[in-house]
Amino acid sequence: MEGLSAIDYVIAREVLQRGIAALYFVAFWSTLRQFPALLGERGLQPAPKLLDWAASSPSRRRRLRFTIFRYVRYTDRRLRILCVGMLVIAALLVAGVPQLGPPPVAMAAFLALWAGYRSITSLGQAFYGFGWELLLLEVGFLAAFLGSAHEPPTVFVIVLFWWLLFRLEFGAGMIKLRGGREWRDLTALTYHHETQPLPGPLSRQAHLLPRWFHKLEVLGNHFAQLIVPWLLAVPLLGYWVPGPVPAMIGTAAAAIMIATQLWLVLTGNFAWLNWATIVIAASGLAVPWASAPATVASPEIPLYWLIITGIVFAGYVWLSWPAVRNLFFPSGRQVMNGSFNRLQLANAYGAFGTVTKRRVEYVIEGTRDDDPASATWHEYEFSGKPGDTRRRPPQVAPRHLRLDWLMWFLPLGRPLEGWFTTFLGRLLEADPQTLQLLRHDPFGGERPTWIRVVAYRYRFTTRAERRETGAVWLRDERRIRKAPMRIKRR
Repeated sequence: MEGLSAIDYVIAREVLQRGIAALYFVAFWSTLRQFPALLGERGLQPAPKLLDWAASSPSRRRRLRFTIFRYVRYTDRRLRILCVGMLVIAALLVAGVPQLGPPPVAMAAFLALWAGYRSITSLGQAFYGFGWELLLLEVGFLAAFLGSAHEPPTVFVIVLFWWLLFRLEFGAGMIKLRGGREWRDLTALTYHHETQPLPGPLSRQAHLLPRWFHKLEVLGNHFAQLIVPWLLAVPLLGYWVPGPVPAMIGTAAAAIMIATQLWLVLTGNFAWLNWATIVIAASGLAVPWASAPATVASPEIPLYWLIITGIVFAGYVWLSWPAVRNLFFPSGRQVMNGSFNRLQLANAYGAFGTVTKRRVEYVIEGTRDDDPASATWHEYEFSGKPGDTRRRPPQVAPRHLRLDWLMWFLPLGRPLEGWFTTFLGRLLEADPQTLQLLRHDPFGGERPTWIRVVAYRYRFTTRAERRETGAVWLRDERRIRKAPMRIKRR
């Protein structure tokens, strides 16, 4: 069965298994720190209410995806126990411990991570509605079939990782071509570094680069997402074209995608999306068999493992037709970051089909004065999103600051969502769990008397403005978005 062993991808398998486990560690750590405040028993969108709603009728139960909390009643304590258990499993996988056993041991560990995270995302509502949640679930499932350290991975699973990488990159490229005009006239990155959800430490410097460079960035993006992904299939020609060239072309394609993702890591904060893409792209890096770890004794793979991975491959082929149709023959708008089956496998991916031209930020202010008309107002500071104009955007990725991300969506023409009003109420209560989501509480844990929301247009300072004022941002066009509110005392 040597023909079905991806012998030159043993090193790639090591990167995939350990990298994916590391991503799960970050995701469960993020959940442990944020889920109780956002979605817990007293969260902004309480998970117990969603579970009670789903339990009220069979049709609602069907709409709720798999979660262990269907069978074990949700409490914040049980959520924390789940996260700690998953953190232990993820750490062991990063260290390579389960991989030392037979293939089913590593498979069980990754499937536990996959099921554990599905249990969380199913309750996540607005705070877990991001494309990289789907991506993490899918890579966790596929990683379960990469095998152990004692034999090479099967071609079946390596090809499925290439298919995932193709959907991820080509889907993002097509959503841009079918989206805003700015991607076609090459002006998108003239705005994007400034208006992206959470800029990073180097975003301002990237924004201030010449316009011709931004146009080259867009052209490079189109090349990396629309042309390069097709080269991932070239190594399959190695079965008919002898020599190292097909594998070298696939490796070059993977390296180009990794390089473009590293540029995105340097210039923005997209949670673990870019890091996940880098890890997945490692599946295309072929290293000659002679360089494989000594633990891989031979290219032989157990027959039972070939059968299991072959069944997974066949199932993926069957599940992938909606994704193929979405990419190449969309009946309407191309689906972005969506699943077509209850297993949430063979998904559609894509991001930033349009680019925001102006940055509007909601700044939350509070006061302890009695009269809001003459009050002195103080700002709450978020961990990642812009606020203080002199503060340099921090590096927060691969952490996912869910509250900060949703704050970016609020000014984009949507009505203020229910969770946001609840959030303001929790600030009025000085709820300690909610305040932990913020970088700075101006009242030191004391209750404010009034809360209001002020909208500003933000833009990066020019080099001259930076030298003159010391500010990173300039803000203007101030207006009250939500009038002062207070809790009625009984």
